[in-house]
Amino acid sequence: QVHFVESGGGLAQPGGSLTLSCAASGFSFWGAIMSWYRQAPGKERELIASIGVRENTYYSDSVKGRCTIRRDNAKSTVYLQMNRMKPEDTAQYYCNVGHTNAPVYNWGQGTQVTVSS
Repeated sequence: QVHFVESGGGLAQPGGSLTLSCAASGFSFWGAIMSWYRQAPGKERELIASIGVRENTYYSDSVKGRCTIRRDNAKSTVYLQMNRMKPEDTAQYYCNVGHTNAPVYNWGQGTQVTVSS
C-alpha cells in the first residue's frame, strides 16, 4: 500500500525559509517522478515542483527561483526547500508520484505551511 508522510511545515515569517519532507513507501521510489503540490484555502490544488529519476527538475512560476526540490532514493524521501517565503505560500503541501495535477496515488495528510508576520 502506498503511503506519503509529509512533514516540516509550520509558521514562517515573510522572507523566511522552511524545508518540507515527504517520506514515501509502497512503490519503487527510485523509478518515480516525484512532485510537490499545494492547496490554499478556497483554491484548487496546484503542482509546484517535480523531480525526475535523473534529478531533472521543474518549478511552477509561483515558486521558481525560491524553491529547490531534491530527492534521496536511499530514504525514499523527497524534499522541498522554500526560501524568501511569501504570505501567498500559505497552503497545505502534499507530495505524490507523477508530473500532472491528476494524482497517481491517494494523497497523504499533507503538511500545513503558514507565512505570516
